Amino acid sequence: MLDIFLSAKDAAATPIWLVRASELKHWCAEHAGAGAQWVETSGFKADAGKVLLLPDGAGGLSGVLLGIGDGSDPFITGALASALPVRSYRFAGNLGATADNAVLGFAFGTYQFTLYTGRVREHPRLILPEGVDGEELSRIAAAIFLVRDLINTPANDMSPADLADAALAVARTHGAKASVIVGDDLLHQNYPMVHAVGRAAEVAPRLIDFTWGRADAPKVTLVGKGVCFDTGGLDLKPSSAMLLMKKDMGGAANVLALADLLMGAKLDIRLRVLIPAVENNVAGNAFRPGDVLKSRRGFSVEIGNTDAEGRLILADALAEADSEAPDLVIDMATLTGAARTALGPDLPPFYTHDDALAAEIAEASVSQSDPLWRMPLWKPYDNWLDSKIADVNHVSDGPFAGSITAALFLARFIDKSKAWVHFDVYGWAPKPRPGRPVGGEAQAIRALYHLLKARFG
Repeated sequence: MLDIFLSAKDAAATPIWLVRASELKHWCAEHAGAGAQWVETSGFKADAGKVLLLPDGAGGLSGVLLGIGDGSDPFITGALASALPVRSYRFAGNLGATADNAVLGFAFGTYQFTLYTGRVREHPRLILPEGVDGEELSRIAAAIFLVRDLINTPANDMSPADLADAALAVARTHGAKASVIVGDDLLHQNYPMVHAVGRAAEVAPRLIDFTWGRADAPKVTLVGKGVCFDTGGLDLKPSSAMLLMKKDMGGAANVLALADLLMGAKLDIRLRVLIPAVENNVAGNAFRPGDVLKSRRGFSVEIGNTDAEGRLILADALAEADSEAPDLVIDMATLTGAARTALGPDLPPFYTHDDALAAEIAEASVSQSDPLWRMPLWKPYDNWLDSKIADVNHVSDGPFAGSITAALFLARFIDKSKAWVHFDVYGWAPKPRPGRPVGGEAQAIRALYHLLKARFG
């Protein structure tokens, strides 16, 4: 369990009241006296994320008010960790169904990326509300922190080799069986597009592969895009567009954290994780616009733009995932700017042919406050990927529906799997919110963990 959580009751723990703006007068009426007077004196309005320390009569701290505004932010308690003196606290009153999110939000607010500064802040600690599973919520928070750490680490320390090390560390923790195919061995073992995308980089491309669970359990396979840095290749990005490209392995980061949760929960599944890890760089041997690549599936793929490399490496990995006819294939990728244009940074689209699975994902998204939105695999757009010289072009030649056509391209590499779902995540928080600082961010994995626990737990 995270060391910020305390399971034992402590009468001396300072109470924290979560107060809606519309209910502040009611709180003051219930707590008549110095506390209510201090609320008025301080000008506290219970705006979302605002924290008010309530003094006692001896110059100490008698309690804390956290404004939650209209109550729409489930993780508003993330504002507490950086605002409170270091001591023990408890939530006052009965939080009911919101207790888990309140605890998770508190934990999210303690996140620190300290790789290069070494500065570690001490945080306040929280007495867990009755009925809250501190061990489970600690594992979820740790998974979120893993995603953030992996994405926040710049490419000089998060190369394909470093990403492989991080994946192997997760695998070893749970006793998973792992292997890594590196460099020209990708050609020998028929992963030609992973090799083509990554061959111009100093650190060789690789395919990370690990399995866990009994062999005859339901098969769940996770595939994560691991582009550790994306220059755009010969279709070079402008410098402004390159600044955040350390996050282009966000799909792999989310997949690793989800795998960690699934194995930690000991679900009765045969889990397989496939991560193609590359750096899309520029050199004399870089793949070119107009090249035609062979794929693992056997399709010939015309390259319309070298900056659309993520779907190429995913395609080879998906072909391998599909070869085992798993019960469910989930792929996650920071794939298209078009997804951000359509839905913004906080609402990742997902694509699947399976309506029942889509309904489960939608339910889990709402219940876990993990925003997701289904987008269509619109068949009439499929011919936008036609090529005159190859089986398929990996991009369309127009400006429209870029996230949809990317998903349609990936769908061509799924044939035997019972169900498949593709997530086009952003993996980054562009603006600070309580408990969610600017930087790498987990998306979709809490909803997926909830769904898979319900299916296989």
